[in-house]
Amino acid sequence: MRDFFILWMERIINVVVVIGAVVVLIAAVATMFNAQGGFLAGIGILVGGALYLILMAGMIYLGLGIYANTRRTADAVEELARRQP
Repeated sequence: MRDFFILWMERIINVVVVIGAVVVLIAAVATMFNAQGGFLAGIGILVGGALYLILMAGMIYLGLGIYANTRRTADAVEELARRQP
């Protein structure tokens, strides 16, 4: 059951990252063509939003990777303990 939740959490994160990328792109383009915004403001939103999205998604994926590595290490240690008399 635990693997089910981890797998679906990863899938939900993938969807949220894609939606976030689309939202950042739309916001940047909308700001570029807004009379109060401007081209540089749009570029700033694009760069800032992309950096934020990369950092946040990277932290979450890092946590999932640590979980996966810990799980594999625990399985390997259990297998080694089983082999010893």
